[in-house]
Amino acid sequence: MKEQTLALIKPDAISKRFQGLIIHDILDAGFEIKAMKMLHLSQEQAKAFYEVHKGKDFYEPLIAFMTSGSIIALHLEKENAIADYRTLMGKTDPEVAAAGTLRHKYAETTRRNAVHGSDSPENVKKEIAFFF
Repeated sequence: MKEQTLALIKPDAISKRFQGLIIHDILDAGFEIKAMKMLHLSQEQAKAFYEVHKGKDFYEPLIAFMTSGSIIALHLEKENAIADYRTLMGKTDPEVAAAGTLRHKYAETTRRNAVHGSDSPENVKKEIAFFF
């Protein structure tokens, strides 16, 4: 049974013009793109999307980063999509992310980490509804 997930290509990856490479890697990994759009998050949108992290030390820098430029939201579908996309993304820290993962190839730092992916079926529903 196919599963859905949300992927975001973050401002750091777009400013370095990596979005085409990232989308190519996603397609090569067998994902189907059900919907895709580019947008620039407002402060309100970023705060709403990352509300779960409110109060954490990285929350304000995250909001500033995610509103610093355009992002691309992708609604993806594939067998085992959530786990497979998280594997494709790699660990948050690009220095320890496995070779060939999106973060190993395209991320700058733990905070400027190129991509986001849903982490649970519950969050997939919320996150896809947020963008689409």
